Amino acid sequence: MAALNDLVRPDRYPRSSRYDPAWLLDLGMGPNPLWLLEDLAQNLDLRSGMRILDLGSGKGATSVFLAREYGAEVVAADLWIAPEDATAVFAEAGVGDQVEAVRAEAHALPFEAESFDAIVSVDAFEYFGTADSYLPYLLRFVRPGGQLGMATPAMTREVRELGAIPPHIKKVVGWEAIAWHTAEWWRFQWEITELVEVTSARLQQDAWRDWLLWARAGAEHQPDGRNANQPVIDMLTADAGEFISFALVTARKV
Repeated sequence: MAALNDLVRPDRYPRSSRYDPAWLLDLGMGPNPLWLLEDLAQNLDLRSGMRILDLGSGKGATSVFLAREYGAEVVAADLWIAPEDATAVFAEAGVGDQVEAVRAEAHALPFEAESFDAIVSVDAFEYFGTADSYLPYLLRFVRPGGQLGMATPAMTREVRELGAIPPHIKKVVGWEAIAWHTAEWWRFQWEITELVEVTSARLQQDAWRDWLLWARAGAEHQPDGRNANQPVIDMLTADAGEFISFALVTARKV
């Protein structure tokens, strides 16, 4: 249980440490989603009663967090998780009256224009948000002055600059690492539209170490966890923070 206990870190992530790490691992579809969200939220102004779209919400941990910690009314949108499964998670967590689960594809969102105070996306934006046209599309659903926040796997240097995906990364994630852009790439990508004011674009401190703690806990806790997590553990150990990070980016719609 030592690795599982390492996921409780009240000194760095006080809000996230209130949540059972086994529960988080069971809902996980990527590394430490609540750590990422808690860190990201430092650059957002999230308040009770806000209507927030959790885009790429997975099995629902981040939506539970937004509802509990900030008193938000949350729409949890994901393509791969059945709404009835997510709804059960929300009910069990005591936020069923605050969170609505919706199956949605990120390029065909079934929402009214300007219907959200904020859109948040944790460990999902890399799959659908890198196209030049995506931010203008997404902003249709945000009220004037509303906020955007996303956390996404990142590189410390652009793959284009490196000339190739580093072998230890390519071995595990393949071509997907092409979408692991730097925080400054995201800043430019958003600012050039002149549709938002970027309020923060940064790499998460020691992101690779956080991910490694998560992978080690998964190896210990989950069925067949060693086989599933060992390649990631090897990748992160070999990298030691040279290239792998997470980008945390926030903005306001102008």
